[in-house]
Amino acid sequence: MHDVTAVGLVLRSTRVITPGGSRAASVTVAGGRIAAVLPYDAEVPAAARLEDLGDDVLLPGLVDTHVHVNDPGRTEWEGFWTATRAAAAGGVTTLVDMPLNSLPPTTTVGRLRRKQAVAAAKAHVDVGFWGGAVPDNPRDLRPLHDAGVFGFKAFLSPSGVEEFPALDREHLARAMAGIASFDGLLIVHAEDPHQLAAAPQRGGPRYTDFLASRPRRAEDAAVAHLVAEAGRLGARVHVLHLSSGDALPLIAEAKRAGVRLTAETCPHYLTLTAEEVPDGASEFKCCPPIREAANQDLLWRALADGTVDCVVTDHSPCTADLKTDDFATAWGGVSGLQLSLPAVWTAARARGHDLVDVARWMAARPAELVGLDDRKGAIEAGRDADFAVLAPDATFTVDPANLQHRNRVTAYAGRTLYGVVKSTWLRGERVLADGEFTAPKGRLLTRTP
Repeated sequence: MHDVTAVGLVLRSTRVITPGGSRAASVTVAGGRIAAVLPYDAEVPAAARLEDLGDDVLLPGLVDTHVHVNDPGRTEWEGFWTATRAAAAGGVTTLVDMPLNSLPPTTTVGRLRRKQAVAAAKAHVDVGFWGGAVPDNPRDLRPLHDAGVFGFKAFLSPSGVEEFPALDREHLARAMAGIASFDGLLIVHAEDPHQLAAAPQRGGPRYTDFLASRPRRAEDAAVAHLVAEAGRLGARVHVLHLSSGDALPLIAEAKRAGVRLTAETCPHYLTLTAEEVPDGASEFKCCPPIREAANQDLLWRALADGTVDCVVTDHSPCTADLKTDDFATAWGGVSGLQLSLPAVWTAARARGHDLVDVARWMAARPAELVGLDDRKGAIEAGRDADFAVLAPDATFTVDPANLQHRNRVTAYAGRTLYGVVKSTWLRGERVLADGEFTAPKGRLLTRTP
């Protein structure tokens, strides 16, 4: 039983998305946490404030475990103030920051502390941190783990920035074994450098040339190697931003065999297709690339059957001048933090999925990935009172001028999307309502020991 005398807030909706499905309910909040999920017409405690949301949907706040905030060091690209405002505007209440492209990257405890100090006063949502695994920091991995990072990011191919080099096979095995020794999590940009080197590298504005330069077989080979090493070492390994449908049978078989493997994909792979990318439009450039519509169908199928675990953004912005019309030299990254929920919801509803599915992919499973599922990712008693209030049938057309991330470049410009985020709540306090933000209320998160 919850203590009704401590309840200060009740959110009531005809559509509350819970782990058990969508239902009419009243959600009580006490001390920043969900006290109970009660019948819709439950009596409101005398001291509590009622927020009647009508038919707007009450979703758990989304958890985005793949965000490049680039702060400190490349704050002209992005920063904690702008990134977390974009997150709140999109119903994201928790994000986990990548160890690059900040300067310096998060590869030592001292660098983690520096980044935390920068983030502390600027966070409009809760923020956690990944550490980095690079060739020269094997001795830093355990201290970073003990300092509370959620896991370790590694590249198998060049990262795009010199200060974060890739791991070759020897360094990968060493890092994976070290991380496995304390049951940490290794998350990997999985493209095989040899397959990339063998692919045609033409450059220029044609998207078909760029797509040919990052073939599916590069992902497939990398995933196969990760599966073999994870199985050999008993390691926990997560495949980042999967775009190749051909790698899905490898992942499914590895899971059946008991390999401790998970995988994510991203909104842009689920909603955009190679066939529609205009030549020279490098706002669509990311690595691995947006692939063909037939490949996209495979990703949706894998989400539905659980082969792919979650959907996160890989929000990787840059200054507008780095998005040139040459796909070979333009910065690779899609800025999708604010638009991830409506983009995925628009595509999901067209394929017969509901918001229970979306909440599982974008809140519950990312929280589980990083071990925050005792606090985040679902509307149930005991979790943080983090919510997104969504008008699911309302539409809007994406205008870059309305985006909160620092450089308002987007591959979604001009698209009409379903799902308007009406308000966002963090631990029972409204941080966004009708486009207006409160002062930052986000906290810095660390991995639960």
